[in-house]
Amino acid sequence: MKRVFLFFLWMVTLCASAQKPLPNTAIAPGEKIEYELYFNWKFIWLKAGTATFLTQNTRYKEQDALRSYLITRTSKRLDKYFMMRDTLTGIMTHENVPLYYRKGANESKKYRRDEVWYSYDTGITTISQRYQKPSGKVTTRKHSLKEEVYDMMSLMQRARNMRPEDFRKGEKRFFKMADGDEVEDVYVIYRGKETISLKSNKDRYSCLVFSFVAKDEGKDKEVVRFFITDDANHLPVRLDMFLRFGSAKAFMMSYSGLRNPVTSKRSK
Repeated sequence: MKRVFLFFLWMVTLCASAQKPLPNTAIAPGEKIEYELYFNWKFIWLKAGTATFLTQNTRYKEQDALRSYLITRTSKRLDKYFMMRDTLTGIMTHENVPLYYRKGANESKKYRRDEVWYSYDTGITTISQRYQKPSGKVTTRKHSLKEEVYDMMSLMQRARNMRPEDFRKGEKRFFKMADGDEVEDVYVIYRGKETISLKSNKDRYSCLVFSFVAKDEGKDKEVVRFFITDDANHLPVRLDMFLRFGSAKAFMMSYSGLRNPVTSKRSK
């Protein structure tokens, strides 16, 4: 779940930077998406909690930017077995270039915090990482790379702004992804189009299907399969999460403040 339930100092040197700008055509400041979470338990799907994705205008180091939040909360019923109170924050430019990332994770009374700061020089992305363990011990790292680097939040936001017509079914796009402690090689693979029904209200949407793949014990593993609407919003309407102890799903429950009309909705 922590992988799933998700960007960025450029200015004059951005055009020569390793981090490529991508115009934001999908996400409006003020957008809010709410989800219901379900866990699979011995062939039974249990309602496990809620998640909220919110994007707002902000200022970061004297420049206009976007700040996005992903807040996940398990239900009181599930708290007895596994409590999760996670808040992910991503700050990025209006062209989807990462500036800052933070994850505060309170899971079963163990608190961890990941932070990543981005800075850019000609052709180089430098990330400063900070990780606070549940014991309170803090570790820091710094990397300078020529490749594009993202985090959980910025990778999701960037995926929403990719042009599906630029993808072929089965095509992979490779990235570096950072958290407070590591930099991983990951990729996104486009799986084609599918019409899906939501569990919460049975609404049907025509969707583009992508998989997020990372290394697990040296092998490629699909971590999340996400379904985004086949319209200009590219709303993540469903997430299928493949966990070490089972699986989970997130279904969109409601949305507001969208940038574009929802043309992907189909009649029931």
